[in-house]
Amino acid sequence: MLHYIAFNKPYEVLSQFTDSARRSTLKHFIDLPGIYPAGRLDYRSEGLLILSNDGRFIKRMSDPRFERAKIYLAQVEGLPDPQDILRLQESILLPGLQTRLVEAEIVPDPGLLPRSKPVRPYHPTTWIKLVLREGKKHEVRRLTAAIGYPTLRLVRIAVGPVRLEGLQPGAWRPLTDDEISAVMH
Repeated sequence: MLHYIAFNKPYEVLSQFTDSARRSTLKHFIDLPGIYPAGRLDYRSEGLLILSNDGRFIKRMSDPRFERAKIYLAQVEGLPDPQDILRLQESILLPGLQTRLVEAEIVPDPGLLPRSKPVRPYHPTTWIKLVLREGKKHEVRRLTAAIGYPTLRLVRIAVGPVRLEGLQPGAWRPLTDDEISAVMH
């Protein structure tokens, strides 16, 4: 039986099923044999992770040639102004990592549930919505640092047609037929 699921990965959970260091992994939340993530989120990032046991589906979700938009919310330290956001969209390319510019905009606080280790309120923070077409390792964190605003919290809210909406941290749901069809066609 083929499985296609959306999982809301909590903070400090590995995007894999095993870990020799005994950190929290996907196996603590998902008990479906033979499924694998279509892409990754780093240990300190949260949000949408898509998993399946269909290799063709995983390839279509994760291969950059299909240009699936990956949408993130980044809580950054400080108060970037419109010029900083314009730099993100028009001139920041990370050498050896990034080949396409991102879409970015300042957004209101999205009202996400607190994570297991809250962001400490030492300084004012701002939420930025970023849309990437590549999704390289630590790309969002490097981009916000490049304009002088370190990322304090990072949550992926969408990949292609699949959205995180309504899925609590640590919970998963099957993808809809429409979501699967949109990926495969």
